[in-house]
Formats: sequence, C-alpha cells, structure tokens
Amino acid sequence: MSYDLAVWDGDHPRDDRQASSMYDELYERYLESDDVAVPPAPHIVAYVDALLARYPDDVDCSAVWASTPVIEEASGPIVYLVMSYGEAEEVSEYAADLAREHGLVCFDPQGECLRP
Repeated sequence: MSYDLAVWDGDHPRDDRQASSMYDELYERYLESDDVAVPPAPHIVAYVDALLARYPDDVDCSAVWASTPVIEEASGPIVYLVMSYGEAEEVSEYAADLAREHGLVCFDPQGECLRP
C-alpha cells in the first residue's frame, strides 16, 4: 500500500478543482504517454535532490519510497512521488513544505486536493 503525491512546476491553481484538472493533463502528457521520455525539468531535479537529501533513495530496501529511484518518476515539469504508507504522514508533510519552498505545486491525487 502506498500514498502518492504529484509535484509540478507551473502556474499555481486557484482551487482543488483547477489543480485536479491540471494534474490530469500533466499526468497524461508526461507520465502516461508512450511518447519519448521527457527529461525532468531543472526545478523538479532540484526538488527531488533536496527531498532525497532528507529521505534517501535506497533502491535495495527503501522504507520510505515505494517506487525507486524517485527521479525515474519525473518527466518534464512533474514528479509522481510514491511513498510507503507507513511513512506517508511525515514524508508527505515534508514533501509538501519543500514543494512550497521551491515554488512548486503539491497535489494529493487520492484526495483530489492541493497540499497546503
């Protein structure tokens, strides 16, 4: 079981409804597409690097990340974070705070809402 967050670089949505629409578009275009992979944008790489500085990407036996390496979940302006459910409360709070510090949007696809 996992808890997921989407973090992206772009205009900040006015509300959860607009964020949900933006998320759907970005997910389909960058994460679900069968087209050639798009390298992660510089702001996303910097965000993932900062996130992994606190919660390392242990490819062999990660207690935090349910999908590793984390950077492989990034494409263009979006990264899809898949965290172990047992660590989700602490890690997602930090991930959301860090996204705000980096000027990025943080969205909870399960709850279809922005993370403050």
